[in-house]
Formats: sequence, structure tokens, C-alpha cells
Amino acid sequence: MSPDPAPLSGRQPKAVRSALAVLEEVVAAGPGVTAKEISGALKLPPATTYRLLNLLVAEGYLVRLPDLRGFALGRRAARLSVPVTTRPPAAARAIVGHLRQQVRWGVHLASFRTGRIVLLDGDPDHPPHDEALLARYPHASALGKLLLADQADWRAAVRGLRQLTAHTVIDADRLDAELARCREDRLARQCGELHADRGCLAVPIHDVTDGTLVAGLALSGPPDRVAEPNTELLDRLREHAAQLAPLLA
Repeated sequence: MSPDPAPLSGRQPKAVRSALAVLEEVVAAGPGVTAKEISGALKLPPATTYRLLNLLVAEGYLVRLPDLRGFALGRRAARLSVPVTTRPPAAARAIVGHLRQQVRWGVHLASFRTGRIVLLDGDPDHPPHDEALLARYPHASALGKLLLADQADWRAAVRGLRQLTAHTVIDADRLDAELARCREDRLARQCGELHADRGCLAVPIHDVTDGTLVAGLALSGPPDRVAEPNTELLDRLREHAAQLAPLLA
């Protein structure tokens, strides 16, 4: 018979909760989050944060990035969740492919089911932005703005309005007004806010049964064309998004 496990001390449950909170913060913030950012977000003392990070790295739940400036999930962290299939059905991929044939823009389909941006079908001829970058800085992408516009309190979903280019919107009141227009127009855009040489338009895709936001369909192209898109282009984008809705429910 195995011996009874030693009882937990009074401090151990708190330490376990703190370690789990650190893991959650790395998931939420995305690869590259620093110890200082984690400490600030969780309001943990820096020494405690570093101790927990070192433990999680040693156990394989986190890894230090090569430049030693941030952390990302490690191999063992993948065992904590049920694998999620991110490949859309064939019929949905066909609709996305049809839109690509009609426009010269990059066409990307993303899911919002997990509460963050997950690329389902990125255009291979016009590679999308890095998924971790999109997830970490939703205020700087059109897909991210769709997701933020759907939140009851978008500020709770953003960890600082970091300026990535000279065009990134970092004023909270200005972003608030932009998200209000996004909800009203059912259209989000960014003109060189994530990378200066590329812009993006995105429209929401809602569940046909309950109306919840489930995905976004985006076009990426030159920032000047994103700023003044023609009506025909927007009509095609919305038409294909409507066709995708019942397939992604």
C-alpha cells in the first residue's frame, strides 16, 4: 500500500494558485511576455514571479525564448488541454478559396471561439501576421478589433495599448470610438497599425443560431486601399462571410 501523501502546508495552496495564474497569464499574453509584465498583471512581487517562472521552466511547462527576454508555453503545457481542431470544413475552405480567386488581396479566416484569434485558413500567397502577435495586440489588427468590439469591456481584454507603428491607435478614447463604429458598420480596419506596409479589412461571422461572434473574414492589402475600400470589394467580403456563417456554427 502506498503511504498517505503528506498534508499540504498553509502556504502551498496559495503557491499552486499563483503558479497556475502565471501559466494563464502566459497563455493570455502570448509568447514573449516578460517577467515584469507578468508581475504587473498579476500584482505579484517580482521575486515571487521569478521564482515561479524558474520552477515552471524547470518542469517544462514554460520555456525561455532564445533572446532571453520573454517566456512561452513549453512542451508539458500542451498536456493540460484537450487538442482543438482548427481546420475548417472543406465547404468553408472552398468559400474562402473562391474569394481569393476574385480579389488580389490576401484572404484570411480566423476563429474567435476560444476568446482569442486563432487562424483557421491563412492565405498562403499572402502570409498573415504571426498568430501570436495578433493575439497579443488585438488593438492593432482588424480581426482583433472585431473581437474587442464584441466585448462588454474591451479594456479588460487588452494588456496595454502598445504602439507597434506610427499609425497604431494607442489612445483609449479614440480606440473606443473606433470600436463603436466597428459595431455599427460591422466592419473593422487597420491601416498600417501592425506593420506599416500592410492594412486589413475584416467583417464578423456570427453563429446563425444564437448570434454569437464565432469568426472573422479578413482582407489584407496596401494601407491606402484599406483606408478607402470600394463598395464592390466590401460587398464580396460580406457575401462570402454570410456563406461561411452556417458552416462555422
